[in-house]
Parts: sequence; C-alpha cells; structure tokens
Amino acid sequence: MKTAAMLETYPATMNVDRELLARVIDTLVECSQACTACADACLSEEMVADLRKCIRTDLDCADLCDTTARVLSRHTGYDANLTRAVLEACAVACRACADECERHAGMHEHCRVCAEACRACEAACAELVAAMA
Repeated sequence: MKTAAMLETYPATMNVDRELLARVIDTLVECSQACTACADACLSEEMVADLRKCIRTDLDCADLCDTTARVLSRHTGYDANLTRAVLEACAVACRACADECERHAGMHEHCRVCAEACRACEAACAELVAAMA
C-alpha cells in the first residue's frame, strides 16, 4: 500500500510500529469513504426522513476518520496525548455510527456495509491506542 511506503520514507524514528500505523490509517480512510457513501445512499432512499440520525452519524464519523488519518500521518512534533485523544474520539464516533447503521442494515445494504467498516475502524483505533500505552 502507498501508506506503508510513505511511512517508510519518514527519516526520523517513530514511537509506534509503522506497519500498524499504516494499517490503521488505511482503515480510517476506508471507513470515511464507507460513511460518506452511506450518507449519500441514505439521502437517495424514499424514507430519507427516517434516516436523519443515520446520515448525521455517517457524516460525523467520516469527518473524524478523515481528521484522525491526517493527524496520524504527521510525526514531526508528535504529541502522544493529542493523538490518543483523537483516536479515542474516532472510536466513539465509529461505535455510534455502527450502532445506528445496524438499526437499518436489514433494509439497507449500504448501512450493513458501513456498520462493518465502522466496527473494523473502531477496533483499529483501539489497537493503536493500546500499542501507544
């Protein structure tokens, strides 16, 4: 993957395993894409009014995943406390989005796919937080 290749070019020492970091960044980007697509698919559903909360949680999760991926991609002047807080907030957003999408997964396949991406991302964030301890 390009993320791993890019991290390998970083000239200074990192305080975290580069392979794990690359995997988490890729998972964050994938989750953001799934959430953005799910929100858009919800907007095209006939019962869009019933999906307001789902759309909101999708968009919140996508934004937090994007931000977290960007924070994790920067290492100069690294701040472990900020990074941990961002990862923990992202995990909360992923959990909330997965919970909401699972409520609609029986009727909307895009919600099922999104929930799976969110659960994977929540786990990836938790794994990196644990590795930072």
